[in-house]
Amino acid sequence: MRLGAYDCELVEGSLAYRIYGKKRIAERHRHRYEFNNSYRQVLVDAGLEISGVNPENDLVEIVEISDHPWFLACQFHPEFRSRPMAPHPLFESFVGACMKQAKRLK
Repeated sequence: MRLGAYDCELVEGSLAYRIYGKKRIAERHRHRYEFNNSYRQVLVDAGLEISGVNPENDLVEIVEISDHPWFLACQFHPEFRSRPMAPHPLFESFVGACMKQAKRLK
């Protein structure tokens, strides 16, 4: 069981890096699941970008698809650090991307 905050190193130039504006973050976990590193290279070869990794045990924390308007998936729980008047950076970025996309479709 992974409980509490774990470090995550972000890949410079990735969407996650642009959202957080720094190389290392710490986010809260509460789960028993992990990214299966046996499939890591297969997924990368298919176009999935690994943009955040726990440096201690090489676990994938964030993945992205760069040619999508906004595709980011994370292993942690950003809602644990989000408040109505202080949204988590991932939520703020996602809503902003939705608004931008909506304007394009008008």
